[in-house]
Amino acid sequence: MSPMFERRVVITGVGAVSPLGLDASSTWAALAAGRSGVKKISRFDASGFPVRIAAEVDGFDPEGVFGRRRAKHLDRVSQLALVAAAEAVSAAGLDTSAGAERIGTVWGTGIGGIGALEEGMEVLNQRGPEWVSPYTLPMMIPNMVTGHVAMEWGLRGYSSCTVTACSASAQAVGESLDLIRAGRVDAVVCGGAEAGITRVGVAGFAAMKALSTRNDDPEGASRPFDAGRDGFVMGEGAAALVLEERDRALARGAPILAELLGYGATSDAFHMTQPHPEGEGAVRAMRAALADAGLEPGDVGYINAHGTSTPPNDRIETYALKQVFTDKVPPVSSTKSMTGHTLGAAGALEAVVCVLALNAATLPPTINQETPDPDCDLDYVANASRPSDFGVALTNSFGFGGHNASLVIGLPEPGAAPPR
Repeated sequence: MSPMFERRVVITGVGAVSPLGLDASSTWAALAAGRSGVKKISRFDASGFPVRIAAEVDGFDPEGVFGRRRAKHLDRVSQLALVAAAEAVSAAGLDTSAGAERIGTVWGTGIGGIGALEEGMEVLNQRGPEWVSPYTLPMMIPNMVTGHVAMEWGLRGYSSCTVTACSASAQAVGESLDLIRAGRVDAVVCGGAEAGITRVGVAGFAAMKALSTRNDDPEGASRPFDAGRDGFVMGEGAAALVLEERDRALARGAPILAELLGYGATSDAFHMTQPHPEGEGAVRAMRAALADAGLEPGDVGYINAHGTSTPPNDRIETYALKQVFTDKVPPVSSTKSMTGHTLGAAGALEAVVCVLALNAATLPPTINQETPDPDCDLDYVANASRPSDFGVALTNSFGFGGHNASLVIGLPEPGAAPPR
């Protein structure tokens, strides 16, 4: 691949906290094994709710990680972000003590600290305004995810937070790519986080009829592209990527895992929650990402779909993929079948999945493929992972409000990365 830009951008570290594991390697192992992370909700009593299942992060001990006092002043969304970022920074061997003004921080979240908001409202209603914590608002605002990551490592370069629903962290990664290309920074610690499995979070999405109601079959509830799909499953988690200008990474001997090749973002300008019925915005986002990468559709060997498991989304995304890739659509899978839909964290988590899949030469599956849907007739890597020596992946993220984002990720050139 010939470089399109003078400043090329590589991925030198990744991290993840997901319903499948507390780090990237355990998350990938579960994905490759086709294991579901969906269970009965345990974070609150959901017995009176129409939806009683979700993909929660299990085994996470905030007090053990941060200490009791600090954990109390961090919403769960920031806690998860900090853990994922710590893994990515460590894996990249990134020294943030030198040149921190040239290292940026861009994170995405769809909701932010909804748990802190709920707790504050409960205290207000039950005990009165004088009992509301002064930490309520700082814990609640979405940009505090970015703020905490920047403060943790003293990152003093460009700092921002994207809040574009389910495309938020894909856009955070894409905007980080643009920042490095433009020379505004040399590296970015970017990613996404979400912790929306709360009473109002679940109740709100359930009221929209957006969630699966397979309460008696949690592991089979998220079934993207299957004819029996009836809605998405809420998930939570965080994922982080360290992006660096390629020559900088090579000069310091960084472990180069992949190259971030292209980014495209568009708006449907159509409906609050429904995608454009012909996938028009999704098509333009994918084409823009490929053009940005200087690639043709035939260069892509794998697509990590948005694939939420809602009836309209999966049908429309399939149609959009056919428009972009015509009669040669590469294998497609939705890892949301295992992680649930992590909302604003999904784009970054699925970008990390693409990096790990490229390095493992393995396509992760779409589980719960039982009944074919005539409107969803592509190769969805059904039910079991598959070896594949592919070199380029595309990942899609589409959000409420009509936000669309696509990223193109490829293996680095030989000699620029450790052996596979």
